[in-house]
Amino acid sequence: MDLFSDEAQLQAIPIEDGELALLHRLPLPLSNAEVFERLLQETAWRHDSVVVYGKRHLQPRLTAWYGEASYTYSGLRLEPLPMTPLLAQLRGAVEAATGHRYNSVLLNHYRNGQDSMGMHSDDEPELGPHPVIASLSYGATRTFILRHKRSKRTVKLDLADGNLLLMTGSLQENWLHGINKTAKPIGSRLNLTFRYIG
Repeated sequence: MDLFSDEAQLQAIPIEDGELALLHRLPLPLSNAEVFERLLQETAWRHDSVVVYGKRHLQPRLTAWYGEASYTYSGLRLEPLPMTPLLAQLRGAVEAATGHRYNSVLLNHYRNGQDSMGMHSDDEPELGPHPVIASLSYGATRTFILRHKRSKRTVKLDLADGNLLLMTGSLQENWLHGINKTAKPIGSRLNLTFRYIG
């Protein structure tokens, strides 16, 4: 792949009150299928419960947390596992593509269309006032939904195999994001959100 082609450059997605950019395929010497299979096999997947509106629920997906710092969200504290060689390779490629540094990654395994992610912002204090979140997807295409906290405007993006979405600026302050369940027969999707914990 030509690293200087348009496909290899982050393309800005116009959005108010924040910054979004998309890279169609992260430049790697591995195929998307190889990355997917290795992540599936090499990751220590967990099925944790979280607190939502005061009640504890099993998350509708599997997760894993790797990196250099612990992370807390929805009443769940995650202690990091050391990054695997593959995760370290992916982090290096994401850092090169985005120009930002990351020391941790949250992995989500959406096993089928019934797995989902509720609307939320990545605005925990340890992420700082303007978090930089790099979201890397492998496997089945799922619709990523953003909803403005005040205007309620909605933006939908179909994130496909190998896509890298960069969320920066005041996006987490002003927008919620999530992935809805779908009744369509759909395959498995792996998503990695790289971030810097201060």
